[in-house]
Amino acid sequence: MVLAVFLAALMAGPAEPAELPRGQIVADVQCAGDATQSYALYLPSGYTPDHEWPVIFAFDPGGRGLNPVERYRAAAEKYGYIVAGSNNSRNGSWDETKVAVAAMTRDVATRFAVAQNREYVAGMSGGARVALGVGLSSAGIAGVFASSAGYPDNKLRTELPFPVFETAGTEDFNYIEMREMDRELKTPHRLAIFDGGHVWLSSDLAMEAVEWMEIQAMKSGRKPRDQAEVDAIYAARIARVPMGSSDYAGVSAIVEDFTGLEDVTRFSARVAELKADKSVRDELKKELDLETKERLTDQVIQGEGALLLDSASRAGALKQLRQRWKTLSETAKGDADTPDRRMARRVLSGLSMSVTTQDPEYLAIIQEYRMARAGR
Repeated sequence: MVLAVFLAALMAGPAEPAELPRGQIVADVQCAGDATQSYALYLPSGYTPDHEWPVIFAFDPGGRGLNPVERYRAAAEKYGYIVAGSNNSRNGSWDETKVAVAAMTRDVATRFAVAQNREYVAGMSGGARVALGVGLSSAGIAGVFASSAGYPDNKLRTELPFPVFETAGTEDFNYIEMREMDRELKTPHRLAIFDGGHVWLSSDLAMEAVEWMEIQAMKSGRKPRDQAEVDAIYAARIARVPMGSSDYAGVSAIVEDFTGLEDVTRFSARVAELKADKSVRDELKKELDLETKERLTDQVIQGEGALLLDSASRAGALKQLRQRWKTLSETAKGDADTPDRRMARRVLSGLSMSVTTQDPEYLAIIQEYRMARAGR
């Protein structure tokens, strides 16, 4: 997806030091080579052009570059990253997105001292598809932060040439997509699930994501090993997932991430214990069964929507659709935060976004029961 100019820009090196403030967000930096393009920017307070800095190029589905920059700001300050969020890349035309990607990456690479082996790409929803598109089409990308969406071509992969940190909300209509991506990948990746919907990751989760990428950079040799930093990140991880935790995914991730960097013997033993625990296996099976139910529910409703075009089936299909939307709505409004309520909210949100019918009777049903759209 990315033009050759993307890599050419990264090779160009910094121009004269840019007179832009350090340690604070700049909402609108105009690209020197294209006045129609701009981006939000964060330079860490310690930035100088005397050495090279890792950079995160970020993409919001609505062209709101401030969104990712605000969320990655604290991590960028702590670990010394430049963050740039495009104000032009948005859901819609891929041709326009290519122009936005090329303009921002070129401008950042010529203004600032960017580490050529530490370029990262981040995005949310359609912006995550842009980020993964950049990673898949550009040699040498150090990692991708993908929030609430996966591949631009919707094709699952078992291997990627870069690590991926994925996030999804428990009520995100792309939750299943992120789960499938996580299960299929065998190369370094991590999926973090948070309570919420189809939104950008929080600043706290962005900190975890950047710390995970720091570990990956040290393991791959992109960054010299800094044992003090490793120890601090490890301490933060085991504070969130202590050794006695029953969080199988969390404990397994500690072993996978820190093997060779820390002594994870006790966590490896805990993984073995959890694998042998029937209750843990049963819980994992419940998750898979619920995902199957969710996919089937969505497919059935989509299929019944298609039956509205058949006069012989129309009355029955409308009746079934009303009942299914009503049942999902009632479940979604339940007081208890159950897996079924979360599933109902995901399905309703996804259908509310994806159904494109012009049928007035079906539109009335959708309007009555659809989920209110959450802010991004």
